[in-house]
Amino acid sequence: MWGCSVWQPHDYLLQKGCDLMEKKMKKKKTPVSNKPLSVRLYTYRWFYVMFLPVLAFLIVFHYLPLAGIRYMFYSYTSAFNIKWVGLDNFIDLVSRPPFWNSFINTLELSIIKLLLNTFMAVIISLLLNEMVNIYFKKITQTIIYLPHFMSWVVTASVFTLILSTYSSGLVNTMLKTMGIIEAGEEISFLTSTEWWRFTYYLINIWKDTGWGTIVFLATLSGISPDLYEAAQIDGANRWDRMRWITFPSLANTIITVLILNLAKIMNLFESVFVLTNDIVTEVSQVLQTYTYDITFTSAPDYGFSTAVGFFRSMVGCLLVIICNFASKKVRGRGIV
Repeated sequence: MWGCSVWQPHDYLLQKGCDLMEKKMKKKKTPVSNKPLSVRLYTYRWFYVMFLPVLAFLIVFHYLPLAGIRYMFYSYTSAFNIKWVGLDNFIDLVSRPPFWNSFINTLELSIIKLLLNTFMAVIISLLLNEMVNIYFKKITQTIIYLPHFMSWVVTASVFTLILSTYSSGLVNTMLKTMGIIEAGEEISFLTSTEWWRFTYYLINIWKDTGWGTIVFLATLSGISPDLYEAAQIDGANRWDRMRWITFPSLANTIITVLILNLAKIMNLFESVFVLTNDIVTEVSQVLQTYTYDITFTSAPDYGFSTAVGFFRSMVGCLLVIICNFASKKVRGRGIV
């Protein structure tokens, strides 16, 4: 090393330097990752202390409640009336038409909402990407992001006022002003089985589409400008460039977003809960609102509602496994 193997008497300083380097190499510290577990725990002790509140939260609110899953095998109407019924809750579950109606509604609402939101997010992303004025583009992005940060309670209250059949209802008032409907023919958007789902999809598009554009805009910004320039030189117009460059570049991202969100379609609750009512239960009841209703009624059976929740969790788990398999095929890596 640096000629140290051939020592000359007059090269005292060089030899001294070599000796010092050899001592440093011998004293080099062992990486912490290679040290015993007790040493690593002590070294990173403050990081573990910082993690304790998160660990406590997970245990109290995610793991301890799992003990209640045993009640799906009981008839549990009160703390003093608990008896073992085995699989009777599941037999009762599959024989109830409202349960299957809720299950089908969950799939229909979630899947259609997912497809519509993804489609609109792609369209808006393409429109934003075509904007030349950077300041106008940023302002537009900010405006379409804002609804995402509104709670569903506030969103439901606002749209209840806007879609009201009374004089305060902006939409019905405009329709009457334009002569599309007559007085007394107001459309009950949120209290009509014919209009509820259409209204629900529109509200979801307004609230969530802007936030969904973030992923697609990031993909669009990663497309090399050289591709567009080369296509333009070859005579491709704007539509041709979108067709042969933009859409193929977005395809993998679109499939990935659909796969990742498909695993969450059974978690539909808040958006439906704040917009539903007894009149439209037939088309709006989903599994989580069904569980809520049978739990907080005048004569609840917590064992039966636990069985419903367990069924929903199992379907959700199956969807995660399917989506993980599909993700490995499309992206080369799973989601879990």
